[in-house]
Amino acid sequence: MTFELETGGTTRHIESRGGQLFLDGRQVDVDAAKAGHAWSILLGRRSYEVSLVERGPGELIVHVNGRAVTVRGGLQRFGSRRARTGGAARDAGAQGPRRVVAPMPGRIARVLVNVGDTVTEGQGLVVVEAMKMENELRSPRAGSVAEIRAAEGALVEANAILIVIA
Repeated sequence: MTFELETGGTTRHIESRGGQLFLDGRQVDVDAAKAGHAWSILLGRRSYEVSLVERGPGELIVHVNGRAVTVRGGLQRFGSRRARTGGAARDAGAQGPRRVVAPMPGRIARVLVNVGDTVTEGQGLVVVEAMKMENELRSPRAGSVAEIRAAEGALVEANAILIVIA
């Protein structure tokens, strides 16, 4: 199985064959185990706690040791429509409402916007406290706040919809 992952303007090629994992053509030693709502991953001699949340079509939020990384284009198989169109499928996913979801179970520490507010891409929307760390969840695109389903102090489950951007 072969995938393409885009993040921070960089494309990485990931291939799994014969029980081995290759990153950009180089074999890497990986051991992964499910740990609650996340994965505990040993990559070489380094340990990572990783959780994945699909934010919307073609976009993932990957939390690595509590740090959120937006992965645009998500994981796509080589030869997919996105790969053939040079990104057109990714652009199409930017239309319509976008949901901002809790990356893991936690408590709503702060809601930074109100319904009807105009927001810019990357603007902070809500702060979720999980595992003694605060994660500021940001707007996936410019738009307006259509719904707020989060209240300060409330406990939320992983993947709970917190805010909808129209």
